[in-house]
Amino acid sequence: MKNIKDRFLKYVGIDTQSDTDTGLTPSTPGQMRFSEQLVEELKEIGLHEVELDDNGYVMATIPSNIKKEVPVMGFIAHVDTSPDFTGKHVNPQILEGYDGQDIVLNKEENIIMETADFPELKNYVGQTLITTDGTTLLGADDKAGVAEIVTAAEYLMKHPEIKHGKIRIGFTPDEEIGAGADYFDVKKFGAEYAYTMDGGEIGELEYENFNAALAKITVLGRNVHPGYAKNKMRNSIRIANQIISLLPRVETPEHTSGYEGFFHLMSFKGEVEKSELTYIIRDFKRGRFEDRKKEMAHLVSKINSEYGKGTASVEIKDQYYNMCEKVKPVMHIVEQAKKAMEEVGVKPNIKPIRGGTDGARLSFMGLPTPNIFAGGHNFHGRFEFVPLQSMEKAVEVILKIVELSIR
Repeated sequence: MKNIKDRFLKYVGIDTQSDTDTGLTPSTPGQMRFSEQLVEELKEIGLHEVELDDNGYVMATIPSNIKKEVPVMGFIAHVDTSPDFTGKHVNPQILEGYDGQDIVLNKEENIIMETADFPELKNYVGQTLITTDGTTLLGADDKAGVAEIVTAAEYLMKHPEIKHGKIRIGFTPDEEIGAGADYFDVKKFGAEYAYTMDGGEIGELEYENFNAALAKITVLGRNVHPGYAKNKMRNSIRIANQIISLLPRVETPEHTSGYEGFFHLMSFKGEVEKSELTYIIRDFKRGRFEDRKKEMAHLVSKINSEYGKGTASVEIKDQYYNMCEKVKPVMHIVEQAKKAMEEVGVKPNIKPIRGGTDGARLSFMGLPTPNIFAGGHNFHGRFEFVPLQSMEKAVEVILKIVELSIR
């Protein structure tokens, strides 16, 4: 455990933000640099079959130390951080014995993490918190998960008295832009099941996630001098706003929670001649998910009926599906993680993921992969933090799962 803090701090110092616009895998060079460093580290601690492929995927093996055959399990985390907020020059701050008060992240810029806005801070009084300096994200999503897996692997290599079967380790690029499983070789990984260490606060255990799609709506207008535009101009911006207004006002991220789905407008680019709307569509129930996509297509058809054929078009692409469909037939792997938490003193908090993980896609690729907490809070922004004790408990959970897997 003594290494996990230093390991995590070293990892967050590497800029690994992914980028949707490069068309590369990994999408940014920092991810490959980090993966190369991980390969050297895994070799140093004695792991076997340590490999890095051309796409930035790292795989390694903790060999079995028992004679009987047991299913091969895996642990997976992603090396990239979110492009939503800058991850360059991360300057983490260490608050030992947190006193439960507001945290001044940056005195010069008056950036304060207030307990009124983030009441979960009160849950960690007396613990060691690792925060940002208010100018970047931290990168606990998912470098906390990476650090936890590497620390657990190191411990297992140094403590052969802990009996276990073959364990596979995997680190993926570009999870934050939805591409983490694109080139993951499930057959080569060779595990029957795995866990992603990519959840939030301590205790989280997830095997349900959104069904997800990306929708791009294009609206074509007609520009005419505004002084002579009557019955001639067709303003694509106004038509695009009409589409927005026709979708259910309260079925948006800011109005939903739990198992409720939504339409989320991600971007709006508009001029009179042409406007483009980008939406993500989310729902836990496959039937309702399909209905949402049909509803989007129906609105576009309605616009064309009003303004003329070809005024609007929509392209909808499925991104991932609810892993529950693939995990439920092997629920013992969820129960195994739940029991591991209980045995190390962590209260399991089984909840749906209002998002997706690599595990969602991997589950449909033949590798059932529930998600376990990595310990962080407020991902993707300046108020991200992680309690050191939560990371330590995540390591304990990994080790206990390993023990339970051969009972």
